[in-house]
Amino acid sequence: MTMDSHDKRKRFDFLHSFSFAGAGIRNAVQNERNMRFHLISSLIVFGFSFYFSISKLEWIFILFAVGGMFALELMNTAIERVVDLVTEEYHPLAKQAKDIAAGAVFVYAVLTVIVGIIIFLPYVLKLFQEL
Repeated sequence: MTMDSHDKRKRFDFLHSFSFAGAGIRNAVQNERNMRFHLISSLIVFGFSFYFSISKLEWIFILFAVGGMFALELMNTAIERVVDLVTEEYHPLAKQAKDIAAGAVFVYAVLTVIVGIIIFLPYVLKLFQEL
């Protein structure tokens, strides 16, 4: 194999890996109720963000909150799948693994709600004052 064909293969493998990531995200959205909830919630948040013309810095916080939420929910789903693959029987460690992963998602979800309140509350209060 020449160096040129080797480089092309590496580039193809790298680009092809995006299709695996896309398939994983698609699977999670199709099969996980919480993932659909986060997707709908993020669309609503983006709608409010455009409506209120939030600042660039606020956009950064919103994007990290939404992106982090999706990433954590995907990891939680992956952990649940692996645990289910390893054992079909009840096992306290399997339950702990699932509960801990769900706990991580919950902690981040609470954080994102707090960030949302900090960002959007002043805009909402101003809107009500103008009415």
